[in-house]
Amino acid sequence: MKKNIIYSTMDVKKDGVLAYHIYFEQSFDALPEKLSQLNTQNRNVCIVTDSNVAPLYAQKVAETISSVCKRVVVYTFPAGEQHKNLDTVTNLYRFLIEEKFDRKDLLIALGGGVTGDLTGFAAATYLRGIDFVQVPTTLLAQVDSSIGGKTGVDFDCYKNMVGAFHQPKMVYINIATLNTLSDEQFYCGMGEVLKHGLIKDASYYEWTIEHMSEICERDQATLLEMVSKSCNIKRLVVEKDPLEKGERALLNFGHTLGHSIEKLMNFQWLHGQCIALGYVMASQISWKRGLLTDEEFFEIRDMNVGFELPISFSGLNPQEILAATKVDKKMENGTLKFILLDGIGNAVIDRTVTDQEILDAINYFNADLEIEESK
Repeated sequence: MKKNIIYSTMDVKKDGVLAYHIYFEQSFDALPEKLSQLNTQNRNVCIVTDSNVAPLYAQKVAETISSVCKRVVVYTFPAGEQHKNLDTVTNLYRFLIEEKFDRKDLLIALGGGVTGDLTGFAAATYLRGIDFVQVPTTLLAQVDSSIGGKTGVDFDCYKNMVGAFHQPKMVYINIATLNTLSDEQFYCGMGEVLKHGLIKDASYYEWTIEHMSEICERDQATLLEMVSKSCNIKRLVVEKDPLEKGERALLNFGHTLGHSIEKLMNFQWLHGQCIALGYVMASQISWKRGLLTDEEFFEIRDMNVGFELPISFSGLNPQEILAATKVDKKMENGTLKFILLDGIGNAVIDRTVTDQEILDAINYFNADLEIEESK
């Protein structure tokens, strides 16, 4: 392994006090030791996972941690964003009740962002709150959704409309799980990786570009460095604003339009793909306002291509995309809180973006218009 890896453990603090550790490993071997620090010897543990991840890791993780837990059970739900809803949470509640889980017991979210968000929300609300641990197995979950305590489920296709802030007791990242991701799932996570550099760290953004070949080859040392760098950016933002009353909103760069597209496409695209297209659209607005140079805007657009992320869409009505932004959870007092870039590495909150600016950005990337113009 390279010697320049930054972290093996990272501390997340709340009000200056340690809230939880993020561990960076290359296997599940150290998980029992880390879990035992949470007194799991006296606790029932439920591993919550989906039907894609369960065959890969559920039994292995259960066997690995069984010696340090009172009892281990596994709950598996159908994979897919369409199952990130209150019906699945209800089924999980029922399972926990039947397995006699009480307030002292523990949930483990083993999987991607859907699993982490759903498990966290169930943990926040079951018996008015029990502990949970994040064990993210996708790139997107490792660099983003597993950190910060945002939990939630979708409601009638509206993204994360029902949720709660509930911090995990630990995040355990096994970089080796990235080897089992499909290319589509892997590059989906790169949408969040690139976003972190764009909003907070221009040098990190350039680092991802310079290490594109190693990242695409999934070189383990490079991935470990990349994941830890992204986690550190999110950690610093979350520590300053754990309940998203201010600066944490910067992490929503690309989400306003991205969530609208995700919903209107009935979740046929992965979350990271939609966010990547959303932040390219937000970058177009920034560019038109003179906040980004031509070179910066086109680099942002072209890096999506380099990491197999979308830069256009088709089959959607631009007016419907605009209308969907009006019911986004980031609306405040009837005003849309939009995240723009004032240069790469410097995101800003803006409440003055007009409907016309949004429509112009949507149409700039609307492949259907290109087809019409070519006729």
